[in-house]
Amino acid sequence: MTSVKFLGEGASLARPPAFNGAAYMYWKERMLIFLEACSFDILEAVIDGPYVPTIAGTGCLTAKTAKEMWDTLQQTHEGTTDVKRARISTLMHEYELFNMKKEESVNDM
Repeated sequence: MTSVKFLGEGASLARPPAFNGAAYMYWKERMLIFLEACSFDILEAVIDGPYVPTIAGTGCLTAKTAKEMWDTLQQTHEGTTDVKRARISTLMHEYELFNMKKEESVNDM
């Protein structure tokens, strides 16, 4: 009798990549590829959001969507546009201030 070995994460086309809270950008790209491989309609529903009916006259949503979950994850791990701009500005400023000390050589850097 042959033993069945556990297929590690990413070893199956039927199983989406697991998110463990680290390396969000890597997981995000793998998840987008997985969703597109499943169906472009699924990817479109996650990115753009599906049509979600509302309760007539109240404007209340009847259910949470994959789009809401996706946007929450994206904002939590990437930040808003303002946060992204602030990060870029800070990194640019640090880069501009970076210089070699007199006692350092190129190899020391």
